[in-house]
Amino acid sequence: MPIFSRTKHTPAALLAALLAVSVVGCAPAADGGDAAEDTALEDTYTVVTDNSFVPFAFDEGGEHVGFDVDLITAIAEEVGFEIALETTNFDGIIPGLQTGAFDLAIAGITITEERKQTVDFSDPYYRSGILVGVPVDNSTISSVEDLADLTVASRLGSAPLDYLAEHVPTAKPLPFEQLDQAYLAVEGGSADAVLYDAPNVEYYISTTGAGKLKVVGDLLEAQDYGIAASKGNEALLDAVNAALASLIADGRYTDIHERWFGTEPPWLDELESAAQ
Repeated sequence: MPIFSRTKHTPAALLAALLAVSVVGCAPAADGGDAAEDTALEDTYTVVTDNSFVPFAFDEGGEHVGFDVDLITAIAEEVGFEIALETTNFDGIIPGLQTGAFDLAIAGITITEERKQTVDFSDPYYRSGILVGVPVDNSTISSVEDLADLTVASRLGSAPLDYLAEHVPTAKPLPFEQLDQAYLAVEGGSADAVLYDAPNVEYYISTTGAGKLKVVGDLLEAQDYGIAASKGNEALLDAVNAALASLIADGRYTDIHERWFGTEPPWLDELESAAQ
């Protein structure tokens, strides 16, 4: 379990959030205890990610790298806490937050009303959508509607599977714990198509899947990714949101995005509005 030491910074937005926390902490607790103990930030938080979500989080030479890893690292530096980084399969992230095994999760997690019932979310940090990928020589699938009665691979517990069930109910979902297995299923013929988050599908097809798979149809259902937290971590989420706003405002977020995707984020204005 690697520990990453971070240097504490307090930009204006972050300072305001922390001052708000300290004001609340000064009031006496209803039960006579010290409310500050409930709102103070810890020195270290356990952060979980899914290490198979390229280019957001993956293993490179034994090191955890990716857009999500760089972003949560920058946020931790901004707030001033250390990260105890852990990895798990995607479908184990929310249960781990619920049981308290993890404090924060960053793994391309789509913010949904259903998930809000069990975990809390930060402000959005990424705008995504869903794409269909098929074998490069396929000429019969041109849109998501063509997936009716076909076998469609995706990641276990993901929002694209929910989308498939709602919009193409006769499709046959084939969920995998590891995302690369979904792509391999299409390449090997055990699935007709893959349905997953746009940045991951595009990245796979431009790298490992080049010449094997292609994207068909339109971008489906714009989605926002958020950093998830176990319930009751309001002070931590306030600090994370303030740090995220600072990273967006001063250009560090854009630098991280360009590092992994080669372009400026096209929806930066939307993120800025959500962070205000």
